[in-house]
Amino acid sequence: MRSSYLFTSESVSEGHPDKVADQISDAIVDLFLSKDPEARIACETLTTTQLVVLAGEIRCRGVYENGEWAPGAKEEIERTVRETVKRIGYEQEGFHWESFRFENNLHGQSEHIAQGVDASGNKDEGAGDQGIMFGYATDETPALMPATLYYSHKILERMAADRHSGAAPFLEPDAKSQVTLKFEDGRPVAATAIVVSTQHGKGYDEGDKETELKSYVKQVVADVLPAELIANGTVYHINPTGSFEIGGPDGDAGLTGRKIIVDTYGGAAPHGGGAFSGKDPTKVDRSAAYVARYLAKNIVAAGLARRCTIQLAYAIGVSEPLSLYVDTHGTGTVGDDELEQAIKAVPELGGLTPRGIRTHLGLNKPIYQATAAYGHFGRQAEGDLFPWERTDLVEKLKAALG
Repeated sequence: MRSSYLFTSESVSEGHPDKVADQISDAIVDLFLSKDPEARIACETLTTTQLVVLAGEIRCRGVYENGEWAPGAKEEIERTVRETVKRIGYEQEGFHWESFRFENNLHGQSEHIAQGVDASGNKDEGAGDQGIMFGYATDETPALMPATLYYSHKILERMAADRHSGAAPFLEPDAKSQVTLKFEDGRPVAATAIVVSTQHGKGYDEGDKETELKSYVKQVVADVLPAELIANGTVYHINPTGSFEIGGPDGDAGLTGRKIIVDTYGGAAPHGGGAFSGKDPTKVDRSAAYVARYLAKNIVAAGLARRCTIQLAYAIGVSEPLSLYVDTHGTGTVGDDELEQAIKAVPELGGLTPRGIRTHLGLNKPIYQATAAYGHFGRQAEGDLFPWERTDLVEKLKAALG
């Protein structure tokens, strides 16, 4: 690792058009899992000016069976979509929760996919697709997340909270942030640049109102970032293009799954390419990425490494992972191969099969809409949300290492 370097990550708000799409897709996942914990869902969403379109494949007892919708099911889906957009806060001429056109193009899951995934006879449930998934953890922050992404998320979370509470009534839902940090010996020592672009009310692009908005953003940054990081000449770029009144799906089309780096580690770790939102947990794009984060976080939390990357690989219809790879980037207290064997020796993980992952982490629940903005990792919540952020494997890993 270089001893001195700059690194940057970005985040986008819940009102960003792609994030609107992600939240709608995960609202549909939650709706179906609340009806049937074994439901299969692959829901993609398109958002644009006054339009939301759903497309994908589903199977859900009591909702969609044998090619038929249950009475009232279509209406409940549309109501769920509109309530999601209302919660985000879109009541604008170009995108209003109450009046946008809505198309539901969901249909039944392919029988050929289902036969590979479903358990039958002596065959365990297989992975919902092939692919590679990565997990990562670093001790740069208390959440064991990359600092650049962690603070990018925190800036926008604070702005959203102020918008919803009325503390910052000039803010509108769409926003982006970007944090550049200088690192020395692998530790963040200074924020060299902060970028925040936020949709705003009329007139907040000039004069005293523009000054008010920019002062507000700088105060949010001061509240979120440690003081020592912004003590020496941080450069701010706040709404650098000028006006940002037209935003969200009215300003740019949104699609599910286009913010996979925002969703994961901000570019600080590899990504297998598969998105999360809109997918039920039989799809290892989601569940295996969650368990890989869980494993990496527990390794770092156990003091076995300062940084850890884990890769898992699967084949569609095959239950056992094809490979498990651990890389502690030279920071491990034991060999990476020893960590791989320790993971395999933990019986609670169920051999890292799709069923084993879902059972151990309790993923067959409607817990996914909360993940669809401000990152899937590094988050803490009460109840069943974000179970992959637990550190309950620490002692088990240590015991497996002897």
